[in-house]
Amino acid sequence: MTAETTRKKRCVLITGAAGGIGRATVERFASRGWRVVGVDRQPFGGDFPAEGLFIQADVSRPEVLEALFERVSAFAPGLDALVNNAAMQIAKPLLKTTVEEWDAIMAANLRSVFLGVKLAHPLLKAEGGGAVVNVSSVHAIQTSANIAAYAASKGGLLALTRAMAIEFAVDEIRVNAVLPGAVDTPMLRAGLGRGHVGDGDIHQRLENLARKTVNGRVGRPEEIAAAIYFLADGEQSSFMTGQALVVDGGATARLSTE
Repeated sequence: MTAETTRKKRCVLITGAAGGIGRATVERFASRGWRVVGVDRQPFGGDFPAEGLFIQADVSRPEVLEALFERVSAFAPGLDALVNNAAMQIAKPLLKTTVEEWDAIMAANLRSVFLGVKLAHPLLKAEGGGAVVNVSSVHAIQTSANIAAYAASKGGLLALTRAMAIEFAVDEIRVNAVLPGAVDTPMLRAGLGRGHVGDGDIHQRLENLARKTVNGRVGRPEEIAAAIYFLADGEQSSFMTGQALVVDGGATARLSTE
């Protein structure tokens, strides 16, 4: 029996597991032998990894998060990685965004990470360290009209990533962020009505969006999952912490005036 087969399986917790990037990330980790705990407000379906655990829960609610981590602790006494992927988006002008909508975005996209990391910290520390990967967005560094609340939450998440990296280094916990650009997910398709990629049906809007990237296409969820896995796996990214990894097909490399 090889050392690889006798080594204890690593365990990862992935929020937003039922979405486009979340599902691809679950598959990525499971295919590489990790035990996966997935969390989402929506049901995942019957194809969640057999050795894993799926919990249907809303991570924007503090009391739900606390109960969730009680279940996670019972399933796995330690975590090797935490992927904060859960998010919601409201695409509307800032002047028409209500306080309730603003607070809902911040609770789902930013507060959930703050609280989730506090609850996950003992489980990561129990394994002698590990990795936190926060799924931010290119909207943290470059944005557009009618998506202000989402952009603010993702910018805050990027700043939080740096702060956590500094505070958690003493516990051998690395913290990095992935900043996806345009990726073909249900969230992206739902936001194509903002007017930033013209009119027409969904396929025409996707084509218009693709032309805005340097490589001329929209990304695939599995491409973001590969970047997330790279940052979570200490064998590949052991000297990275507090960093923002932009995966956007070159969209932010091009001048808007070009």
